[in-house]
Amino acid sequence: MPLPDLASYSPHRTVLNAAFEGVSVPGLRAEFFHRSEGERTASVGRYSLGGQYLLMAWGWTDEEHCSWSSVRDPAGFWHPERAGHPVVRILRAGPGPDAPVTGMAVRAPSGEWVTADRGPVPAR
Repeated sequence: MPLPDLASYSPHRTVLNAAFEGVSVPGLRAEFFHRSEGERTASVGRYSLGGQYLLMAWGWTDEEHCSWSSVRDPAGFWHPERAGHPVVRILRAGPGPDAPVTGMAVRAPSGEWVTADRGPVPAR
């Protein structure tokens, strides 16, 4: 399943300081696009931090999770898409679930953790 061509979708909504996996991420911009395909609506979410694209996820609005996802590499290209929901790590200023959220990282197919600022990803 190749990356969706956003030119064939209509902008639906944009969320600033968006939540991912139920956690609000400061600076995360989520743009959602829709397209009707018969009786169903196809949807694409494109996520960025600090003006840098980080992740795209797509599927159907009538399904709980996305069908496909792709991570943008630090070199600027999109990794090949993978089936299913992206693997994401919420980054925090310290240990524990109450520490302030500082960003997020997405796991690329290579196993590398990619962040928008391209900095190192702290160990869990």
